[in-house]
Amino acid sequence: MLQTAQAIDFRQILVFGGVFGPREIDQICWGISSDPHNLRFFREAVRQLEASEDESPALNVRLGVSLYLLGEYRRALEVLKKGDNGALAWFYRGQALMGLGQFQEAVEAFDTAARAGFDQDRCHLAAVEALRQAGKLAEAQARLELVSPQGRQSAEYLYQKACNLRHLSGDPAEIISLLEQAVAVDPHHPGALFGLALECDRYGNDEEAFELYERAASRFPPHVGALLNLGLIYEDRGQLDKAVECYKRVLDAYPNNERARLFLKDVEGARDQYEDEEIRGRHDKLEQLFRIPVSDFELSVRARNCLQRMGIVTLGDLCRCTEQELLASKNFGETSLQEIKEMLASKGLRLGMLAGEKRPPAWLDISSLTPDQQALLNRPVSDLNLSVRARKCMARLGINTLGDLIRYSADELLECKNFGVTSLNEVRDKLASLGLKLRGE
Repeated sequence: MLQTAQAIDFRQILVFGGVFGPREIDQICWGISSDPHNLRFFREAVRQLEASEDESPALNVRLGVSLYLLGEYRRALEVLKKGDNGALAWFYRGQALMGLGQFQEAVEAFDTAARAGFDQDRCHLAAVEALRQAGKLAEAQARLELVSPQGRQSAEYLYQKACNLRHLSGDPAEIISLLEQAVAVDPHHPGALFGLALECDRYGNDEEAFELYERAASRFPPHVGALLNLGLIYEDRGQLDKAVECYKRVLDAYPNNERARLFLKDVEGARDQYEDEEIRGRHDKLEQLFRIPVSDFELSVRARNCLQRMGIVTLGDLCRCTEQELLASKNFGETSLQEIKEMLASKGLRLGMLAGEKRPPAWLDISSLTPDQQALLNRPVSDLNLSVRARKCMARLGINTLGDLIRYSADELLECKNFGVTSLNEVRDKLASLGLKLRGE
């Protein structure tokens, strides 16, 4: 059983300790996960280790692993090369190479670690991730088959299997099932928690996603994706201090993470200019209502067809319409109007309440396009695999397809809350890969 955070003496483990292996590394990680303030004491122990006059291979292994845990991958690799060429040193050389994006070299290091006596299943699973990151899915799948029957019961195996399946565009239900099994085996597995949070996020289960991101973000070494996404959620909820804390935790471990640096700059600027708390709360609540799809409600076929013809996707779109505009639509009468009004009233909304706001640009007419072009524009915007920040902008604007997206100009997207130049460039790049552009470009 691992010690509690308070009972762990990092200097004893690193500087004065005897055995140093996976158990001691787990103790370090658990101690900092249990109390993030312990990171300072771990750093102090690492600096004391660096200052030691002892330059033995064994000390270099301790120092190299510690530098890896602190996100200093390049230095970790240099120090581990001076280690004892043992199994632990080779395994963490592989991990450092992964951090540097040198995936094929990482696979070779993991294989060397296995030959030197490191846990075979851990080496195979680490190699699976490296091969997948290198785009070698067939090899990643083949390597997964080498894991022992006992290893296939582990959370890491279930997680890697789910990741492979996702990259192979497998059944979403099976992916979710594998991730749930992984979390059941190890409730603290950061990758499985993050993967399950992404699936919940994708299907609109916001509260469950938030709880899973929090659990994934509490681990050490920090899960960068979980911290960034959690920070974005805090931003959306107006909890800017907590968002700042998430981004600073990333930068504390990985000072060169450019996304965290940009997000931190954005949120600190927003915090300085943020509106009154009560007004913000009402605004956020309305904004959430406005992005609810009209498809969530049971409407008559006539009303549904009318809304579809008018390009009305969300309640916000509907609140920009007046009664006269709806009645002017073909086959739309008083009965359908009353149906729509009752639907809005159930959410405390009414027709025309946003009529004075700037309307979204006109819907793209795709009737003259070829079937292939129409099929491309009808693809869901989720196919772009956008970041959480960009995805939330798409949801706010009611953008569901690529055709919906390219009807917007860059300036119109930039008007969306928490959508900045970084997100805009991301959207442009994704569209460009498909031969598409935003309106006016």
